[in-house]
Amino acid sequence: MNTGHKEREHTLSWLTHPQIKGKYPCYADSFLLHHPILHQLHCWSALKSQDLNSPYLNGCLMPRCLFRCTPQRVKSVALHLFPMASWLPAYQIKNWLLSDIVSGISTGLVAILQGLAFALLANVPPSYGLYAAFFPVIVYFFFGTSRHISVGPFPILSLMVGGAVINMVPNKPGNTEEAMNNSSLNQERVMVAVSVTVLAGIFQLILGVLRIGFIVIYLSQPLISGFTTAAAIHVFVSQLKKALDYSSAFSGVKTIQITNANIADLVTALIILVVVSVVKELNDRYKAKLPVPIPIEVIVTVIAAGLSYGFNFKEIFEVDTVGTLDIGFQAPVAPNLKYFERCVGDSISIAIVGFAVAFSVAKVYSIKHDYPIDANQELIAFGISNIFGGVFKGFAASTSLSRSGVQESTGGKTQVAGLLSAVIVMIAILAIGYLLEPLQKVSTLGSSGWVELHWVGLLWVGLDCIELCSLGLG
Repeated sequence: MNTGHKEREHTLSWLTHPQIKGKYPCYADSFLLHHPILHQLHCWSALKSQDLNSPYLNGCLMPRCLFRCTPQRVKSVALHLFPMASWLPAYQIKNWLLSDIVSGISTGLVAILQGLAFALLANVPPSYGLYAAFFPVIVYFFFGTSRHISVGPFPILSLMVGGAVINMVPNKPGNTEEAMNNSSLNQERVMVAVSVTVLAGIFQLILGVLRIGFIVIYLSQPLISGFTTAAAIHVFVSQLKKALDYSSAFSGVKTIQITNANIADLVTALIILVVVSVVKELNDRYKAKLPVPIPIEVIVTVIAAGLSYGFNFKEIFEVDTVGTLDIGFQAPVAPNLKYFERCVGDSISIAIVGFAVAFSVAKVYSIKHDYPIDANQELIAFGISNIFGGVFKGFAASTSLSRSGVQESTGGKTQVAGLLSAVIVMIAILAIGYLLEPLQKVSTLGSSGWVELHWVGLLWVGLDCIELCSLGLG
């Protein structure tokens, strides 16, 4: 009561101020704003006199104060540039560590499988997908503001990178698979992917430094949903060649020859499609009762790899397997400047789409768990992640919707879970990657997002003009 009385007295005394009283009509339930008119001469005189309490100085842009280096300002800039410095000291080890460990292991296993699958979409050897699932995660841990998204390969960006790779380094005439296994051709394609990724990261970094993060307000949910659904359809169609054994879609009536398809690959693809779709539906329907979602992608991959190795599918059925995975990390490389001019358009598209999808997912989790995220800092984080990841022969990174769902639903509290998932990927790169070499390539389809086509039906029910245009653009 005393506080309210004092505030009322202060308001009445302000309204009876000599400069205010009688000049402005006052109404009930209204606000009256009184502010001095700023004048350049007044600002400069206050600045010269070093009167920091001057009302004129408070409303002016002060170069000296703006660029003044004080301990408080250094701390503020450091916390803004490295968001992990704000939450890591307050990390609750007893309450969060076990959840982050479980989440990190689960997310890391899925990241390994998706790295292999999305590398095929990017038209680079599978082992390079593991690099894309490792380096961006490490960088984002230091620079990112979201605590729940899983950074790494994303099918839309992988397809976009793959399109740029094929445009610049097309398949050689003759057997497509033989061309894919050509070492020199693969290395050239890797360099294209590196160049596209680094250039996209540079664009993202520039946009973040220039504070262009506000562009996300122009990306509506129908637009993003339509684009994501179109990408899911695109992923599905692009994967048909592995299941039906044809080279390219819609190139002629005789392109698809079901009688020439590899029966083992076709049966494996159909089984995976049914099993993964059913289990994902069960996860969604009973998510309130299940302690954690069933990791069906991991289960299917382990079983498929074991069966392929035990029954020697490669020799008996002549199936297409993942093949030799490089052990260890490769030396960093500089992007090839001759590709920059040809991939500017692709890189800009990758930069914008990757950021839009990642920020949309991050925003959902930030609202759910009540913490702020910074669009400009996210641009900087993904820019540095793509530059760093590209230099180490990864390809464009964003966030995977399914992988982020695994990280959050299995109890992940912070990006410590993301860091631990990177450790799991590192173990695969350094030690156990060879266990996945017998795996059929079609077995990676369960992790590649092609079973997310239920969104098509959901969008079709409430389809509007914007979503229809987004599907067309996708």
